Amino acid sequence: MVPVSIQMLIVSTGPLFSVVVLQPCEEEIQPGMLRVVPIWIGVNEATQLSITLEQTKFARPMTHDLFLDALTNLDARVDHVVINKVKGTTFYAQLTLQQHGRLITLDARPSDAITLAVRQKAPLYIEEDVLEHASFPYVLKNRNNNLAMEEELDKFHEFISTLAPQDFEDKDI
Repeated sequence: MVPVSIQMLIVSTGPLFSVVVLQPCEEEIQPGMLRVVPIWIGVNEATQLSITLEQTKFARPMTHDLFLDALTNLDARVDHVVINKVKGTTFYAQLTLQQHGRLITLDARPSDAITLAVRQKAPLYIEEDVLEHASFPYVLKNRNNNLAMEEELDKFHEFISTLAPQDFEDKDI
């Protein structure tokens, strides 16, 4: 199992799916490159995850709040979540609860499991084979690269400003 974190959440509107992007907590696979795993989720699920990430509180409990309240009253808590399988574009997850020293594993949708884990600050994992199958490379643009690019652009602009039309005439050499 590889630990992952939420890199970003894109909440769409209308009939389009939303995307939660997970990033393995690993070293770069190549200099300046990491892997990411995009998981398409429904708009309602993305909204619930967004509410959780922003730590928004409501006067009345939302569904995930109700579930966590029930767990707390049963002396249980979310231990961890594992994204354990992918078939096509459908991901599967296991939500592992801890109650009185025993672990209870439940089948769950990744969006629900991730939301519950975030609410209880429980770790997120992905199976290595799922990561290998469903990940994409992500190129990092760090500050040093941006500075080098800006310097190159400045040199290019300086070069262009010194050009004159006669520089493009055919010359016999």
